[in-house]
Amino acid sequence: MGFSADFLWGAATAAYQVEGAYREDGKGMGIWDALYPGHVLHNDNGNVACDQYHRFREDIAIMKSLGLKAYRFSVSWPRVMPGEGTVNRAGLAYYSRLVDALLEAGIEPMVTLFHWNLPMWVHEKGGWGWDGVSEAFRDYARVVTEALSDRVTYWMTLNEPCCFIGLGYMLGLHAPFEGSTASWNDPGKREENQKRLGVLTRNTLLAHGKAVQEIRLHAKKPPKVGLALNGTLYGPRADTPEAVEEARMRTFAGDGNFGDVHWWADPMILGRPTPIQQGFLTEADLRVIHRKLDFFGYNSYHLSNFGDDAGTNPEVRPGMPRTAMDWPITPEALRWASRFFYDRYNLPILITENGMANCDFVMHDGHVHDPQRTEYIRGYLAGLKKTADEGVPVIGYGTDELPAFYTRQSGFGVDYRIDTPEDLAAAFKAQNDLQLGGFLVTNPIPEEYAMDKAVIDAAIDQAIKESKEQGIKGKETTPFLLARVAELTGGDSLASNIQLVYNNAALTAKTAAAYCKL
Repeated sequence: MGFSADFLWGAATAAYQVEGAYREDGKGMGIWDALYPGHVLHNDNGNVACDQYHRFREDIAIMKSLGLKAYRFSVSWPRVMPGEGTVNRAGLAYYSRLVDALLEAGIEPMVTLFHWNLPMWVHEKGGWGWDGVSEAFRDYARVVTEALSDRVTYWMTLNEPCCFIGLGYMLGLHAPFEGSTASWNDPGKREENQKRLGVLTRNTLLAHGKAVQEIRLHAKKPPKVGLALNGTLYGPRADTPEAVEEARMRTFAGDGNFGDVHWWADPMILGRPTPIQQGFLTEADLRVIHRKLDFFGYNSYHLSNFGDDAGTNPEVRPGMPRTAMDWPITPEALRWASRFFYDRYNLPILITENGMANCDFVMHDGHVHDPQRTEYIRGYLAGLKKTADEGVPVIGYGTDELPAFYTRQSGFGVDYRIDTPEDLAAAFKAQNDLQLGGFLVTNPIPEEYAMDKAVIDAAIDQAIKESKEQGIKGKETTPFLLARVAELTGGDSLASNIQLVYNNAALTAKTAAAYCKL
């Protein structure tokens, strides 16, 4: 089966991490805007961030040059509704311009309604613990749907409730920085903690269900609706059916808790609460929560096998590769995520985020070299391809690496991007190895366009050499490379040899460079 011709190769961001303009054009304050001081490394903030609010057209031009087919962005709730019952038309107009520009560039807009920056007016009423939050979210979902659904097909209600509830309200690591790890782990507070988690979970699930209902009621074109989850995922310890089933059982073990995918997905998708949830979810609640979804979105960075927060883990190997955020690098994660979640929920799989934070800095030659990230992406996609080949409907992949964006606890201390022509060429070549092996072929390559890997690599090297000699830099680099490599491999120009350049991702970055930024 593999990746289909309409596979959504894309990138993902969050409003607070990239937009900036935190007090412009009527935007209200969100919890990340107001509460970050003292909680983020170096006291970094998203006040300016990547300044996408002002520079989105430049960003989209880069996306187009890289061949992205989709861009998942989040709408800022406090930008659209800065006060209770108040709609900021200037905020909505920004997202309308963004959607128009994406469509004009041939890029599918994918909207996430909530990616963590709760309006302060909601927070002051109790945040996700307020019994009116799901109705407020319903109103917000309707406003955004009415404004954008004539052009937007793909909708996600929430991003990672595991994090904004668990880390935000139970462990105190994310905004609004309530609770603490010590309190959560205190046996004497278990009952209190579970009661609070029940309230937060119920409100979040109801908000999701009401938002799905609003999207389907008010969408002006047929919508595809889901959400972006994350959470516990175990991989097998050995390549045996028994090991696979053990990993599946570990992934969905027991009643679950806020860090487990099934804590959120079972009520939403199966209409089935866990035994613990039966204590706070009623049948009436489930009729709201359990709504038809069109895909299962999952943010995947690593397997859970190698966690050692609670003490020594015998599965942790000395010297195993890790990211700059100390997350283990486990290329098989996408394979088992797509396999296990499709088997349980029977929905097409959309990888809504994947990527790595790297220790990037400018080298003596003025460049930021990035071979680790190229290898990371190649390995993770190889795992995803295995499951797609087995018949699992995988509809898209979104890298969390388009801009160098603000990271919630680490500020701007980590980087998620590729920067230089040399590293872009390395990404081209790495993807070319896979392409010519049948890995990233999203359409059959016509026989007359097939060519030897050595020819492609030589053309890439020559194009890079010429770009240096001619002093070509920045945004001009990618178009030059694409056109020059097409010429060197038999085409007069990018336009006149579009079939070749579309099907050979190594040449054109239609696939490979979707994960790169010059």
